[in-house]
Amino acid sequence: MKYTRTAIMLHWLVALLIFAAFPLGVYMHDLPLSPARLRLYSYHKWLGVTVFLLAVLRILWRAGHRPPPLPDAMPRWQQAASHAVHHLLYVLTLAVPLSGWLMSSAKGFQTVWFGVLPLPDLVGKDKALGEALAIVHQSLNFALLALVALHVAAALKHHFIDRDGVLLRMSLADRRNIS
Repeated sequence: MKYTRTAIMLHWLVALLIFAAFPLGVYMHDLPLSPARLRLYSYHKWLGVTVFLLAVLRILWRAGHRPPPLPDAMPRWQQAASHAVHHLLYVLTLAVPLSGWLMSSAKGFQTVWFGVLPLPDLVGKDKALGEALAIVHQSLNFALLALVALHVAAALKHHFIDRDGVLLRMSLADRRNIS
């Protein structure tokens, strides 16, 4: 049994955006102030807001659509770990962009989604808060990176070692039995 087509598309779209946003954030962080750096920050914010919105959609979709069951042969501790990692991934796909938006607000830089839609500042300008939120944002990003690495490693283990079909449940290939 597989995830729904909608769940699969949201999963891979969010993954792709995270794989773009994280290295962009690392790269732009230490660039000297320039128009190019400001443009990269805008792109990074656009990716973050989009991840946030897609994560909200994904959580809403997930609330109404049960995921396929894990294999009965999977040890209970692995099933518990799988559920915990998935819940933490959902939390972080919301918390990372939200912390970035809060940080931008506190630093006095409004977020304008795709250069068209100005988003409201979530907090007033406050340099100390902005610096604290920068640390929070960076820490949450590295936590997300570690969790994504664990998630990918577990998926590969299930595919190549256990050969239990867990990875294939989220595959775009063979779309039979997908709604």
